[in-house]
Amino acid sequence: MVAEEFFPKGANLIEYRTFDELARGVSNNECDQAVIAIENSIAGSILPNYALLDQFTLVIVKEFYLKIDHNLMALPGQKIKEIKEVHSHPMALLQCKSFFEKFPHIKLVESDDTALFAKEINDKKIFGMAAIASKKASEFFELEIISESIQTIKNNVTRFVLVQSNFLERESLLTKAAWKFTLEHKRGSLATVLNVISDCNLNLTKIQSLPIIETPGKYAFFVDLTFEKEKDYFKAKSIVEIMSSSFKILGEYKNGKF
Repeated sequence: MVAEEFFPKGANLIEYRTFDELARGVSNNECDQAVIAIENSIAGSILPNYALLDQFTLVIVKEFYLKIDHNLMALPGQKIKEIKEVHSHPMALLQCKSFFEKFPHIKLVESDDTALFAKEINDKKIFGMAAIASKKASEFFELEIISESIQTIKNNVTRFVLVQSNFLERESLLTKAAWKFTLEHKRGSLATVLNVISDCNLNLTKIQSLPIIETPGKYAFFVDLTFEKEKDYFKAKSIVEIMSSSFKILGEYKNGKF
C-alpha cells in the first residue's frame, strides 16, 4: 500500500520476505529504492530496522504515515458466532484484544503476518476461521469483512520510510533529518548535544539508543530532528559532528504528515 503511494503506476515492484533481505537487496543494487516500516504509534520503534539502516548504510529520502485499520474478515456468508479461531500477527491481536473479550468462544492464534493468513483462508477455503487485516487485503483475497476497525486505539499509525543506498535524490526543501552518533562515555555528553540541538532551533522528535555490539556498555544514539530553516540545521550538524566520536547521516528529507 505504501509502495503504491511512493512509486508511480507501472513501476517494477520487487517483493522481499524479510526486512533483512530487503535491506540487503538495496545494498546490492537489486532495487533502486525500498519501503521499510520504522515505527508504530502504539508499539513504538522497530529497533531491528534501525539497525538495518545503519548496517547496510541505507539513506532515508522520504517518509509516509499509514493509518492502520484492523478488520475482522472471513469467507463470505459467515457470522461472528460461527468463527472459532482468529489468526493474525501478535501485534494485531494485541491491538484488538478488547474487541475479542466480547467473544470468549473465539481462540486467538498468532501467525507471522496479517495479510498472509487472509490469503491462506482464501486459498484453502477455510470456514470457521478469520483473519485481521486491511480492507485492501479483504478485497484482494475475496474475503468478507465481519467487523470494521476493531482495534482498541483508533488513532493507530505506522511510519514507513523510503530508503536507497546513496544521496543522489534528495528533497529540494529539507525539513527533517535522521542521525546516528556516538559520544565519549562521560558525564553530560548527551546533554551537551541536546543543548546544541535546542540552541540551533531544531526540534528533537525522537531519540533512540541501541547498544554497540562490538563495545559492551556503549550505546549509539539515533535521533530524528525537524526544523524550519536549513541554515539552522546545517549549523547544528557541523557542531554535533565535531562533538561526536562517530557521526552518520541516515537521511535528510521533507517532513511527512499524519
